[in-house]
Amino acid sequence: MADIFTVVADSARRDILRILLQRYNPSGEVRGELSVSDIVGQLGLSQPTVSKHLKVLREAGLVMVREDGQHRFYRLEYSPLEEIEDWLIPFLSVDFDQAAKDAELEADAGLKDEQRAFASAIGKAFADASQMSHVVKDATSKKWRRNG
Repeated sequence: MADIFTVVADSARRDILRILLQRYNPSGEVRGELSVSDIVGQLGLSQPTVSKHLKVLREAGLVMVREDGQHRFYRLEYSPLEEIEDWLIPFLSVDFDQAAKDAELEADAGLKDEQRAFASAIGKAFADASQMSHVVKDATSKKWRRNG
């Protein structure tokens, strides 16, 4: 049996799985099935090509087939995909916010001393101006109280 990652690496097989997922029914009822001709019609690939890919998917356990005379009906079998899901989960739970913060810190560390001094001076000037506006407001209100 082929490795599940190798099986889903092919874009045509992923397209087939996507089509079958649209009809997926966990209870396994018939309405979750699609015929080969339905899949061929949706993909626009030849019937032999689709059949070849369905065989690979069937051997990997990703699809189940039901035969009705000369017709074959396929449905998605989700359980083998859990191996991919289990593999992906650690990557999806990585703290990407921390990675962004780390990148920002690295970028800040790259600033030259002149740039840091300039940024510091601007920050101090802003703080001084902010404090000055409070002093002016306080002085103005006291002046009005004395004259009033």
